[in-house]
Amino acid sequence: MGTAIVPARDMRPMRSEHGSVLAHITANEGPRHALLIDPAKQAPDVAARRALAAVERGTRLILVGGSTDTPDDVVHATCVEVQEALELAATAASQDPMGDEARWQVPVVLFPGGAHALSPAADGILFMMLMNSTDRRFLIEEQARGAPFVRRFDLDTVPTGYVVMAPGGEVGRVGQADLVSPDDEARVEGYANAGAMYGFRLLYLEAGSGADEPVRPGLIRTASAVPGLVVMVGGGLRDGHAVRAAVEAGADWVVTGTLIEDADAGPALHAALDDVLSGLS
Repeated sequence: MGTAIVPARDMRPMRSEHGSVLAHITANEGPRHALLIDPAKQAPDVAARRALAAVERGTRLILVGGSTDTPDDVVHATCVEVQEALELAATAASQDPMGDEARWQVPVVLFPGGAHALSPAADGILFMMLMNSTDRRFLIEEQARGAPFVRRFDLDTVPTGYVVMAPGGEVGRVGQADLVSPDDEARVEGYANAGAMYGFRLLYLEAGSGADEPVRPGLIRTASAVPGLVVMVGGGLRDGHAVRAAVEAGADWVVTGTLIEDADAGPALHAALDDVLSGLS
């Protein structure tokens, strides 16, 4: 599986200070919401509109990726469209005496399914190890294949341990994950400590896209007790109640994706986002 190099002319004209994505994600600012946009599931212009709606409601991170077979040109087109939309919104806000330009300065970060799903138009990348995969491809091989391009694109990297819980969904199947059972807190404690010792800054606990049940609070609580790790939780978080349970257990970030795919544009999308974000407070 190769990685094409996207032409430099399509890169963002201005990039934030190097390291700012890691600083943003690890900042001690209380619980925050990240929106996961799967480029395979909507056109770039639709993704941009959804990203704008989410940021307007209070989302503080846009993740782009998910599907393991999405080619880099599709990922890149989505990143470019989202970045342009955010930059236009920030410019408009800067010209409005009542506008809040900083509101729109939200990082667009890759959540790659492999070395093929990269883009120089992103601000950074969750550079992940799927810690409970039984396939070395997801432990180190995809990372090694993609690393030269990540460096060439000068993307901010967020060292991330990625752990898939039961039921796991498509990511568990494709990633050949030895799924963590809902009550196996000892195993999560081991992964969290190992990740911290490797130097990971982020631990992502994943129940799987569209999971019937989110990650159990006990697993989140166990992971958040390990010093030096920011805990991100995704999968099955469909409403404010589920988000609140994750936050109360210690999640620093909650991630939703299927939510925006299920909601229509406009009022329905706004209502779904408002419901999820209500769980942060």
